[in-house]
Amino acid sequence: MASNAYIKLVPSSAKESVTTDELKELFHYYKEITTKTGKQVDWQYDEASFPYEIKEKPEAKGSWFYLYSNEDRYHAILLGVDSEVVTLEDGSEQAQSYIQVTLPESSTYGDKGKANEFCKFLAKKLQGELHLFNGRVMYFYPRK
Repeated sequence: MASNAYIKLVPSSAKESVTTDELKELFHYYKEITTKTGKQVDWQYDEASFPYEIKEKPEAKGSWFYLYSNEDRYHAILLGVDSEVVTLEDGSEQAQSYIQVTLPESSTYGDKGKANEFCKFLAKKLQGELHLFNGRVMYFYPRK
């Protein structure tokens, strides 16, 4: 059974919404900084740190894409963007964007570990609310 994690962009987040193109830019930035880490420790860390490449199907353009890996302990991670209507404390309703990270049934434990790392990175960069695969919630936005 597939499992999901969500990064919710709350009102005090750095952004109120995000597109798949912005997610792809963040993916490339993440790969770039992990490569720099490898250079600092004099090791080919870029291949081991996040061994995925972006794949996108024509029918999914603008709503989701997946990260695919040929490595033996990794397979795929799906990323999508959407929005939902949430009820605020005062009773009013507001649209809230979120990023959904899905591990399909064919995913491995390696995929889950890398997906958790990438989710935390995205939540920190966007100052969002991260709902992990195990149901726990991490807050990366400034709280009052």
